[in-house]
Amino acid sequence: MTARIGIEALNVHAGFAQLSTAELFDGRGLDRERIGHLMMQARSVALPCEDPITNAVNAAAPIVNRLAPQDKERIELILTSSESGVDYSKSIASYVHEYLGLSRKCRVMEVKQACYAATGGLQIAAGYLASGISAGAKALVIATDVSMVDARAGYAEPATGTGASAMLLGDDPRVLALDLGAFGAHSYETMDSARPMPDYDIADVDGSLFAYLDCLSHSFTDYRGKVADVDLRTTFDQLALHTPFAGLVRAAHRKLMREQARATPDVIEADFAARVTPSLVYPGQVGNLCSGSVYLALASLIDNAPYRGTARVGLFSYGSGCASEFFSGLVDEGSRAALAELDIAGRLDARIPLSFAEYAELLTENSRCLVPVENRKIEVESYRRFLDARPGREPVLAYRGTEGYHRTYEWV
Repeated sequence: MTARIGIEALNVHAGFAQLSTAELFDGRGLDRERIGHLMMQARSVALPCEDPITNAVNAAAPIVNRLAPQDKERIELILTSSESGVDYSKSIASYVHEYLGLSRKCRVMEVKQACYAATGGLQIAAGYLASGISAGAKALVIATDVSMVDARAGYAEPATGTGASAMLLGDDPRVLALDLGAFGAHSYETMDSARPMPDYDIADVDGSLFAYLDCLSHSFTDYRGKVADVDLRTTFDQLALHTPFAGLVRAAHRKLMREQARATPDVIEADFAARVTPSLVYPGQVGNLCSGSVYLALASLIDNAPYRGTARVGLFSYGSGCASEFFSGLVDEGSRAALAELDIAGRLDARIPLSFAEYAELLTENSRCLVPVENRKIEVESYRRFLDARPGREPVLAYRGTEGYHRTYEWV
């Protein structure tokens, strides 16, 4: 009998501050008519006391802290994925392991492949758990990034978020039971996006959009070739796709429906509203979370889709450079109950709005976040009004500086 493996718990941390899309468009002098194409209302904005490590810990801590001691001890693997590495050798996962207080009998590592990496990490972890070589083991997969965009990014700036998605994997998949072995992959080398320096992203926007669409078509075709009797319209009750911005997801869905279902425009529009739109609620408030994006979309779908009983979700993950995968799993009404414990929507609503002037002032300090320096000091108290706005007032981790190249943190 095949093991039942999947996501036992899922949480998203999108920081403590937000900027409305309209505010950013007006501040940059961008064409307001293009807001509708992005399908976004706001984006998360990092504070100088936040970084990839605080994002990862603050996403995972509410999951880990709710575990019984014996279950916490069974976490045997931590995989962090990020485009925002803080060191060429030392992993983000090493800090996460420490601040979550996990067992020292644990594999700790970081993976990288742009926005695909968390899905690669999830599949590696799922394979390990399904093998049965360590019965009852659990794995923690965390996608974490900070935004390095500014005015140079043009229309990509309003779409880029910051934060982390954390997933606990095991044999009690209350959130998503993976269809083990049901996946399709498509990858090749292309220079559609890169971060050649810690504080600077470059992107071939058109090249990246076309690569995304190409990879969706080919990865779905590969999935269909491995799984019997797959029909795009009937096999999947809901769809959650990597969401750099919702307008791209709309175009991707339209292309796939034309190719795979020969659907007419009115059928495509109705299908998008029913199967895809629920996954876009949270991305429209947060922006692109890089490899955490598809799991932000999954959380949004679970909280907002009107499914009853069990529903099969088709998921698509894409990462520039490029790698992609189409895979699937099952959610049910228990999935909603599991997410409700963490109140993702409530924490997104509690973020404090910024003016454009406040946002612009933060950019200079935030741009230094990933640049290695020997010593640096962050005045955490300067951002207390943001940190204190969080619901429940559970302790959160804040970055307080660097001493001798060693990043230091404190619980607030």
